[in-house]
Amino acid sequence: MTTAAAGSPRTYQVRTYGCQMNVHDSERISGLLEQAGYVRLAEADDNPDVVVFNTCAVRENADNRLYGNLGHLRPVKDRHPGMQIAVGGCLAQKDRGDIVRKAPWVDVVFGTHNIGSLPVLLERARHNTAAEVEILESLDVFPSTLPTRRESTYAGWVSISVGCNNTCTFCIVPSLRGKEKDRRPGDVLAEVRALVAEGVLEVTLLGQNVNSYGVEFGDRYAFGKLLRATGEIDGLERVRFTSPHPKDFTDDVIAAMAETPNVCHSLHMPLQSGSDDVLKAMRRSYRSEKYLGIIEKVRAAMPDAAITTDIIVGFPGETEADFERTLDVVRAARFSSAFTFQYSKRPGTPAATMDGQLPKQVVQERYERLIACVEEITWAENKRLVGETVEVLVAVGEGRKDDRTGRLSGRARDGRLVHFATGAPGEPGAAGTVRPGDIVHTTVTYAAPHHLNADGAPLAHRRTRAGDAAEAGRAPRTPGVLLGLPTVGAPAAPPAPTAGCAAH
Repeated sequence: MTTAAAGSPRTYQVRTYGCQMNVHDSERISGLLEQAGYVRLAEADDNPDVVVFNTCAVRENADNRLYGNLGHLRPVKDRHPGMQIAVGGCLAQKDRGDIVRKAPWVDVVFGTHNIGSLPVLLERARHNTAAEVEILESLDVFPSTLPTRRESTYAGWVSISVGCNNTCTFCIVPSLRGKEKDRRPGDVLAEVRALVAEGVLEVTLLGQNVNSYGVEFGDRYAFGKLLRATGEIDGLERVRFTSPHPKDFTDDVIAAMAETPNVCHSLHMPLQSGSDDVLKAMRRSYRSEKYLGIIEKVRAAMPDAAITTDIIVGFPGETEADFERTLDVVRAARFSSAFTFQYSKRPGTPAATMDGQLPKQVVQERYERLIACVEEITWAENKRLVGETVEVLVAVGEGRKDDRTGRLSGRARDGRLVHFATGAPGEPGAAGTVRPGDIVHTTVTYAAPHHLNADGAPLAHRRTRAGDAAEAGRAPRTPGVLLGLPTVGAPAAPPAPTAGCAAH
């Protein structure tokens, strides 16, 4: 007995934790399952046939979160015979068979290197009525060769590499994602063109360290060349990338950003710490002077550039003086936004066994001071844009208060979040005419630390193919090649007879 009605396709849900790489991997998981015959079930429905957890191992509570959610699903599964639970991603790569030992009601465990095996593993587990655990130590096929169900009609992730060759002492990612593997530029550009053909206006080039792209084929300037090549793709309006590493950042990338019209003047460049001593302990092979020098060059080439970052507070051995140096760099860099983290131990990383682990209360107090410093700067930087006209790509789910305020939301070219009012009937951007994926131009009237408001009617509204796709409920899909993967659900109708040999 299964939870799907006889003759109807099996349903699935994917629940994602972690970084942009995981979000994009979940798009591939959805694409695989749908090509294999599964049908996506809305999040509000608590009765899917298959639940896939795509996990993260970076944060300290990642394990507790997964096992807590698995525990909540156990009685649900007991009530629905035939339901299957699969666990993939970085935590699956790390914990492997321990997941089934701790949660024996899990049916499938798969790693970061073999996403494409999921449909086979689900069918094998169903057939054998036993858990299937498959963890590969190296990449099976490059993930972008897999079919992908895109979540957005207007913006898409495009992986240019997977894995990382760095050895940061706080990071477990290289041991879970493996050494860097680069895609050929032609393959990357072909995927971008396929997305643009579906109506996508914006792509984000994605890698653990995009600046080192080309290491596999011996071209240290490959990333800058790739950025320039995207400028030749008709219909592609915005290009972003994440994340670069300061140690590999070269001047040719800055020039490519400044000289390629569709490359956005936004840069996310992790700092982690402003203290050279802490950076050395983190095994980050740059120092604060080099970091600030890169920012100075970026702003010289692109005065309007918005620069965001990652910062860790409370790394083992961090002194008050070290922390003050981080605040100094934050003040000098003038970030438009920062993702801030309290250091947390990750078993298997060198930092987890270092001397000088800091008390929680010390880390918390420094974290609160960092947040106050960052928000003071981001607010001041945002206030400079009041009265400026910005181009906004209308988004879905960016404004939690939009329904209450009557606004819509989207991202400016520099990545800032903008909440904007719609126009009156007959005006540009009239209420009810603006769709996700459309472009509006509007004037900033108010600034907050994390967003901008534009409370006047839009100055202009351009309907786009991405907006047409959103209005039609059509999500972009990029195909892959599935060799021998099983399908489930209702069988396809047989083809009609044709003339010729087959008809005799």
